[in-house]
Amino acid sequence: MRDRVARLTGRAVREGPAGHPPRATLDDGTVVVVKDSSADPGAATAEAAGLRWIAVPGGPPVPRVLGADDALLVTGLVAPGRATPAAAERFGRELATLHAAGADAFGAPPPGGPARAWIGHTRMENRPHDGPWGDWFAADRVLPYLRAARDRGALDPAGAASVDDVCGRIGVLAGPDEPPARLHGDLWSGNVLWGPRGDGDGDGAAWLIDPAAHGGHRETDLAMLDLFGLPHLDVVLAAYDEHSPLADGWRERVDLHQLFPLLVHAVLFGGGYGARAVAAAHRLR
Repeated sequence: MRDRVARLTGRAVREGPAGHPPRATLDDGTVVVVKDSSADPGAATAEAAGLRWIAVPGGPPVPRVLGADDALLVTGLVAPGRATPAAAERFGRELATLHAAGADAFGAPPPGGPARAWIGHTRMENRPHDGPWGDWFAADRVLPYLRAARDRGALDPAGAASVDDVCGRIGVLAGPDEPPARLHGDLWSGNVLWGPRGDGDGDGAAWLIDPAAHGGHRETDLAMLDLFGLPHLDVVLAAYDEHSPLADGWRERVDLHQLFPLLVHAVLFGGGYGARAVAAAHRLR
């Protein structure tokens, strides 16, 4: 492992990798994070492309990619910090800036990112779609995971039919048309690290890690932040809406956008998440 880290970074490794997440110290004293994705072929390449793509001027800070191959990713380390209202307000503005950077199409992968990417430990297809967002979201984000969750018994036939019915009404439920946004794509609270900005600003920052980046609807990232809770989320959303106003009815569409991550979790972890997806579908009736 040391040899691989040295090859990817161009620096000798003084110690490690060790710990959780695994860290290594390079010969110049730099501490780096080493992520082994060999169990998910291509995941490291996809994540590296995603990190580079979402590192936009004025957007949330992102760890620097120091090297990557098909199975190993080496990035900078985010120093620990704490969530503050000031950092949350800045995060809202920065996330709006990231989304506004745009994408070529719904479903488009980051430049250099594979079409067959990953979200968690399950596959995710990134195929550019030239139609409306709802058609793409149903076809490439909801229905594949609905079928997989149903096949593993995480949803019963009646529950699966309820989610399928939402897909059939997606054009009515989707809200006003918006251009493709540049999404983090897996923006649950665990992928937001609160730490110092590194520029002397004492307010701190929200750093983004582990993206499943693609072109999508900006409300999807916001709905995923809400899925497991985020410190000062109300501050984040207010700052976002002030910087880049959200379309009327966006709060009523949170359940729609959460269907995707809930079904991914149902595939990975089982029926409790399947039940939550069905409950979200029922609320959209």
